[in-house]
Amino acid sequence: MSTESTKLAFNDGWQYAPAPESTDHISIDEQYGLFIGGEFVAPESGRYFETVNPATEQTLSSVSLASAADVDLAVKAARKAYNGAWSKMAAADRGKYLFRIARILQERAREFATIESLDGGKPIRESRDIDIPLAAAHFFYYAGWADKLEYAFPGRRPVPLGVAGQVIPWNFPLLMAAWKIAPALACGNTVVLKPAETTPLTAMKLAEVIRDAELPPGVVNILTGAGETGAEIVNHPDVNKVAFTGSTEVGKIIQRSLAGTDKKYTLELGGKAANIIFADAAIDEAVEGIVNGIFFNQGHVCCAGSRLFVQESVAEEVVRKLKDRMETLIVGDPLDKNTDIGAINSASQLETIQSYLKVGQDEGAEMYQGSGSLPEQGYWCRPTLFTGVSQSNRIVQEEIFGPVLAIQTFRTLEEGLTKANNTPYGLSGGVWTDKGAKIFKMTQQIRAGVIWANTFNKFDPTSPFGGYKESGVGREGGLHGLGAYLKLET
Repeated sequence: MSTESTKLAFNDGWQYAPAPESTDHISIDEQYGLFIGGEFVAPESGRYFETVNPATEQTLSSVSLASAADVDLAVKAARKAYNGAWSKMAAADRGKYLFRIARILQERAREFATIESLDGGKPIRESRDIDIPLAAAHFFYYAGWADKLEYAFPGRRPVPLGVAGQVIPWNFPLLMAAWKIAPALACGNTVVLKPAETTPLTAMKLAEVIRDAELPPGVVNILTGAGETGAEIVNHPDVNKVAFTGSTEVGKIIQRSLAGTDKKYTLELGGKAANIIFADAAIDEAVEGIVNGIFFNQGHVCCAGSRLFVQESVAEEVVRKLKDRMETLIVGDPLDKNTDIGAINSASQLETIQSYLKVGQDEGAEMYQGSGSLPEQGYWCRPTLFTGVSQSNRIVQEEIFGPVLAIQTFRTLEEGLTKANNTPYGLSGGVWTDKGAKIFKMTQQIRAGVIWANTFNKFDPTSPFGGYKESGVGREGGLHGLGAYLKLET
């Protein structure tokens, strides 16, 4: 069915029948403790906070609020495990534990996907087809490297750093945990990890997997909490490595706090990715790539293609097709397999997005939103695009983290390149053209860590990921992800 006929069908009242994912197969405890030393323990303060389903605003569970005392206990457990069983274990045996975790994740994939969508608001299709398989793939990939580190760094002697403190965001809760835990363990380190306060549940379920995989106590410790908990982990004197994914603002605070210490760190921060469509691109494919890059994930991705640059001669066609496609997008229940755009992660994030929509209009941009209805309960935002924007507009320069696309035009390759680079960020970008020469020229000169050509938001554990400028320091994934957790001696 063409885009135009699909739009007419929806406007005439034709709808997909609901296809909800069952929740009968999942188990969520009413309350979760902290995972320290291989066991779930109560927080020292006795304080807990609720985690909420953003699609219904109903409480899913309560989780522990870790204090400085809890962080200290977790770091001590990690240090004991590092000095004890984990550092003395053969590398091949460490790899076997990672393989075991990966296999359990695959076996429980449906459960993890459902909980990810319940707690985070993302469509079940994304959790099921991207998040969970990629999380398992990272454990499989780094399991294979555990006993081959000397081959990864010829002529150097790889030595683990010690205890790694890791703080992850709410947009890819399980995947970000795997992204950080797997290489740390493969290199022989132990871990203290804090998930985001709004999406802690799959981290708690991962703790169950780690317990069931029978890792030595203290190798992985998982603490729930707020920003103060993360700060305690970062600043703990016995943490050797800090890995953080989150906002540029917090990343700068971490850099300042680590200045003058000998702690190694990687920071994966904000982004304002440019998607560049040339006139010779396959327009329909490019439009679908744009939708995938900014709308299907609610814009809740640091590498979301939130800036679109279209060559002037095809701009009218691209905008028209984008608007038509937006009319077919289904905003609604994240557990419905028909849903394209799920719930915004939290009330505060929705408020931020709405404030930017007002900013865009106040700055004189023309706003267009899909016309579909929204559920009455929960946190929702229609897919939105702005035209008539300039480089100085805040919706062009600042990260929104929502399904909001700012569109500009360009005439020449050089103009498109200049506009794409005119941002404080440099995490990712995309180029759409059928000319290989244009692809090579653009990818060599766009100042971003990851560039996709004729596709967008494709990830693989073998590929490094990270940014330039205010998008971060260091790389994760691939061999680069190993090097970040090692001291390479000559």
